[in-house]
Amino acid sequence: MPREELQNLALRRQLFFPTAEIYASKPAGFWEFGPIGVRIRNNLINFWRKELVERERLLEISGSVILPKEVFEASGHLKSFNDPIVQCKKCHAWFRADKLIEEKINKHVPESMAIEEMDALIKKHNIKCPKCKGELSDVRLFNMMMRVLIGATQSQECFLRPETCQNIFLDFARIYKSSREKLPLGIAQAGSSFRNEIAPKQTLLRERELGQMEIEIFFNPEKIDEVANFNDISDYKLRLLRLNNKHIAEIACEEAVKKKIVSGKLIAYWLARLQQFYEKCGIEKQKMRFRELSEEERAFYAKETWDFEVLTDLGWIELVACNYRTDYDLKGHAEKSKKDLSVTEDGKTFIPHVFELSAGIDRSFYVILDQAIRKEKRGKAERLYLALPAQLAPYFVAVFPLVSKDGLPEKAKQVFSMLEDYKFSCLYDEKGSIGRRYARVDEIGVPYAITIDYDTMQDDTVTIRERDTMEQKRVKISNLPELLWKLSVGKLEFGRI
Repeated sequence: MPREELQNLALRRQLFFPTAEIYASKPAGFWEFGPIGVRIRNNLINFWRKELVERERLLEISGSVILPKEVFEASGHLKSFNDPIVQCKKCHAWFRADKLIEEKINKHVPESMAIEEMDALIKKHNIKCPKCKGELSDVRLFNMMMRVLIGATQSQECFLRPETCQNIFLDFARIYKSSREKLPLGIAQAGSSFRNEIAPKQTLLRERELGQMEIEIFFNPEKIDEVANFNDISDYKLRLLRLNNKHIAEIACEEAVKKKIVSGKLIAYWLARLQQFYEKCGIEKQKMRFRELSEEERAFYAKETWDFEVLTDLGWIELVACNYRTDYDLKGHAEKSKKDLSVTEDGKTFIPHVFELSAGIDRSFYVILDQAIRKEKRGKAERLYLALPAQLAPYFVAVFPLVSKDGLPEKAKQVFSMLEDYKFSCLYDEKGSIGRRYARVDEIGVPYAITIDYDTMQDDTVTIRERDTMEQKRVKISNLPELLWKLSVGKLEFGRI
């Protein structure tokens, strides 16, 4: 589906829109989520929390977005968290050098490529300013950290965090000791991070304030193959695009470990759980892949990286960075803070290693919408709807009176209240024709709609309609709670009602 269709839907149905849009001076790269968008976004986070955090018995924290300068000296971000940039000598516009080159030569350019090599490519392909065709400056590195000065005298230099995981590393020792857990220990966090992008584009795919859902698994590197639940996924096939390969291969987790495609069972297990999560979010398996990154492409802290990507109208979009960070982070913070961050287990003292699954909330939100949007013709009419999984939809069920008279609204509100008492997420609407109301809830992805009509007043039955097929069934009001519950947990298919 063309991205313009999704962006139009986003504005029309209160999904997302630019921050401070009434001002001409609004900064790029910042976005608001409207009432419907917030519900879908929150459902995505809560579903991640349920499927990965709670089911895997991870611990969750919520940390500050502002951290002292020393944290990022220890983490390496003040030295290495850079983007290559160029400036037009004529109109003075700034651009990401690697992206400009990619667009010109139609080939991936690692952002870690030496700036001398980028300069050579710009000259070789005669790349000019895309705005005014002016000559470009030499490439230089730009640090993306956002600086904050604290206190009345602004004497304490801090930074907005560029990734949520730093809080987790800083809190590890306290959580490990107080929780009485053993390794492997997973700690998770969902929240905002901040990156001073040069030219944020493509709406939610390149932001300056970005949502992240991150999981950090701390483990003993000597026990990377000791995974309690590995048999649950040993035969599950990962979609892997390995280095120097042009085609995706479906490889069972057990095979990926035996052939040393991944560093160990712990890595394979978490890649599988992540892929399963996004399958449940409604993304087709054939549109997923884990792309292996070369040493030149990987982040400065990573020994092994698999980028989880989804094929969209814009091409392959990265949603999750899966990084084997070794002991880089804990060792760096231990040295800088002069605190002991080692653990002792089985008589051995060591710095734990870390495997990370860093998911973009807003990128995932956007791509899930991209995969869910449908446009179809039924006769002369054209219908647009979001085929969202029920667990991500803004509401599970809508309740409509057929008309706004003859006691139907009052009866509909009784049904609505009853379903709310049973904790279903419900929407009530009595404005406009029934066809228009169906169209409105279809566009925001509500799976089911219940209509109260004149027959309801006689026999206490209602019409329940499914979003995707538009099929309708007649059911008793008294049966609705059990019926909707079975639909919500997958114990009943609509066609079998």
